[in-house]
Formats: sequence, structure tokens, C-alpha cells
Amino acid sequence: MLLKIYPENPNPKHIRKVVDVLEAEGIIIYPTDTVYAMGCDVRANKSIEKIARFKEMNPLNPDMSIIFHDMSQLSEYTVIRDNSLFKLLKRNLPGPFTFIVKANNQIPKLFKNKKKTVGIRIPDNNIILDIVRELGRPIITTSIHDPDSLVEYTTDPELIHEKYRDFVDIVIDGGFGKNEASTVVDCTTDEIKIIRQGLGVLEY
Repeated sequence: MLLKIYPENPNPKHIRKVVDVLEAEGIIIYPTDTVYAMGCDVRANKSIEKIARFKEMNPLNPDMSIIFHDMSQLSEYTVIRDNSLFKLLKRNLPGPFTFIVKANNQIPKLFKNKKKTVGIRIPDNNIILDIVRELGRPIITTSIHDPDSLVEYTTDPELIHEKYRDFVDIVIDGGFGKNEASTVVDCTTDEIKIIRQGLGVLEY
């Protein structure tokens, strides 16, 4: 299903429809503040494995990030003891960043492994933030890009729907996506490191 949702003012009925799919362990494709992404409820272990296999990741240790709707939800799953790190996150989120931080004991339960760190996102996009807020739990996320090229992202939701409709339950049309991924920032040591420069310019 291709579902049109307007980012300026997402329709609560449409948001609820997407959340119903997530609660039934469905897989969705949605806009972020960077590229379109694919994801599912953090509790949907079979769907996480399905996405991992589809993206040719190790299903026991999938390289996926997690989307939260705000900083308080983020603190339920991560360890941020350092006040300067908290301020850095608060200064740059919501925004086009993936911050790698230390995970608390909630994360290994989700991924069924000894994952000590996790990539976290709070995108500056009302559609996905409303979905995560309504769900009441974060969602697993991985960007959609053309497997033939590391830099080509599909930006047109109708083309995305054509390509992925047999794999996912809903593709959300939130307008054209961007063609540049998030900036990845490693915050697991005392030294903050940019691993991949993407759309976000980090404010220290």
C-alpha cells in the first residue's frame, strides 16, 4: 500500500493506520529528514531478521539504527552519563544525524546479542516522529539505497513503492526524499568522531 501523508500536518488517522501495521509486526518504508528508510517495531524480532536478510546483513548482529521521538525516550535505551554528550545530542537533535552511543541492557534483548553500542536517530520529520510517538516504542531503521551504488538513494516514493511493495506492508509517500544520508557520529569514547559526513553539520 502507498499511503500519502503530509509532513507539515500528518493526519492522525493515517498515523494510526501505520502504527496498526507496526503493532502487527509489519514492515514500513517512511521518509526521514534525509533519505527514505525501512523499519519495524523494536519488538518485532522476526521482522528485524527479515529486513537484515533482505539487506544482506548478519541477522544476529544487524547494522541497524533506532529512531526515537525525543530525548526522554532515548534515555530508556541508552547510557548517556556525560552531561557534555547530552548537551551535544540536544543541540543537534532532531536532525540529520546518527549518533553511536553506549546501549543499556534493553538493546541486547532486542537484538538477541551482546550489542554494547547502538546508532540512534531523532529525525527532523513530523511523519516518522508522530508514528514513533503513537507507537510508544522506538523503531528499527535502515536506509533504502540502490544496491548497485553506495551513493544512489531512491528519492521518489512512487518508485520506492514499485520496487518494494512485495516486501513491505506500507510505503509512506511523504514527498520526495533527499539524496544524502545522515552524518554518523561516534560518541562511544571521550573523543567525538565523525565516521561519515552526510547531510548534518555537527554543532559542538
